[in-house]
Amino acid sequence: MTVQDFSDVTKTTPEKSLVYTKKKSGGRNNYGRVTARAIGGGHKQKVRMVDFRRNRFGLEAKVVAIEYDPGRSARIALLEYSDKKKTYIVAPDGLKVGETLMSGPTAPPSVGNALPLGKIPVGVHIHNIELVPGRGAQIVRSAGSAATLMSRDEGYAQVRLPSGEIRRIHENCLATIGQVGNAQWENVVYGKAGRTRWLGKRSQSRGMVRNPVDHPNGGGQGKSKGGGGRQHLTSPWGLLAKGYRTRNKHKISNRFILVRRDGRPMKLK
Repeated sequence: MTVQDFSDVTKTTPEKSLVYTKKKSGGRNNYGRVTARAIGGGHKQKVRMVDFRRNRFGLEAKVVAIEYDPGRSARIALLEYSDKKKTYIVAPDGLKVGETLMSGPTAPPSVGNALPLGKIPVGVHIHNIELVPGRGAQIVRSAGSAATLMSRDEGYAQVRLPSGEIRRIHENCLATIGQVGNAQWENVVYGKAGRTRWLGKRSQSRGMVRNPVDHPNGGGQGKSKGGGGRQHLTSPWGLLAKGYRTRNKHKISNRFILVRRDGRPMKLK
């Protein structure tokens, strides 16, 4: 069993105005029926309202504290703007209490500042990247992750994502300079079943050890990979259970992907 090092956390109680209690569903929908199995229990959590838009351009913000967030792998930083408004952001690696941050086209390209991709120097590590200008950061937000700005052309920036995918993103989209902090998170080993139960995850048996009535892979005489017969394995509702490509081949965003995460160039039809 291994645990995280919390030496970088400077404040243990969250900002009261920026949290609310997370309501747990137990994997049940609005009818009370289980639609997502292996979910339930877990410790009570408070959701931190993180600012992914960073749209207070030109205003300086001071880093008040670095805090733990139970809902994400990264640490969060509490900012206080010059007009006394407080917000949370995902804390980049190397950010210290007392530093001053800024967002907008005029902000310097230093760690923690949010700038449009068109204003960021090529080759810099970035995170918290928007896919649509003004919508807020959607990708590269987990602990230790960072993307690289490779080039710019015709109003779009080419960004290499942590998965290896190279994607075109509009140069008006905001991104934050630096790498997401708490990179040690990937080395955590839970060590016992109870720690995953604290996170609200319940144990789940493999499909191939169940009966045919319970899972497409179930049944068979002895150890049988694939459910026994020559039929295509399907879910109770007829969807293919194995080998089914889940990404729509005509998805609109395909045009923005230059190189897929497996290293092959994207084929456009």
